[in-house]
Amino acid sequence: MEIKIRKAIIEDSPAILALIKELAVFEKEPDAVEVTLKTIQNDGFGTTPLFQCFVAEVAKKVVGMALFYPRYSTWKGPTFHLEDLIVTENMKGKGVGTKLYSAFIEYGYQQGAGRIEWAVLDWNEPAISFYKNSGASILSDWFTVQMNTAQMSAYLEKTKKGNQ
Repeated sequence: MEIKIRKAIIEDSPAILALIKELAVFEKEPDAVEVTLKTIQNDGFGTTPLFQCFVAEVAKKVVGMALFYPRYSTWKGPTFHLEDLIVTENMKGKGVGTKLYSAFIEYGYQQGAGRIEWAVLDWNEPAISFYKNSGASILSDWFTVQMNTAQMSAYLEKTKKGNQ
């Protein structure tokens, strides 16, 4: 079985969205995906792309992806954040994920990134073991902090009232 890793193109957008939805099911959040095909097309392949993506193909069918974007560390300089590394369920354990992971690491290294980073769910033991075995550091002294659109709106509304 030949696994081909390449940069994603706009025509891969439906496959990218399908992989995102498959990951949401795996992560026990099947209804959490809000992005659409148009969002993927605009944000990944529009005039100002917000992300980059490698896809894995087997027999000309996309079976995995590594979606990432640039960030900046005040300590390390340019960095890349791997948002998702996804392999279809029927292709797990066949080396697809490893090839995508390696392509992302090589890209970051070649771009001169001072760091690459990503998050892993605390219950995803196979992924945690894989990352540890690859030499990555798993930080336990940092928490991920997020705000969704409703939380941002509530915060901004609260601060507006406080500033009047």
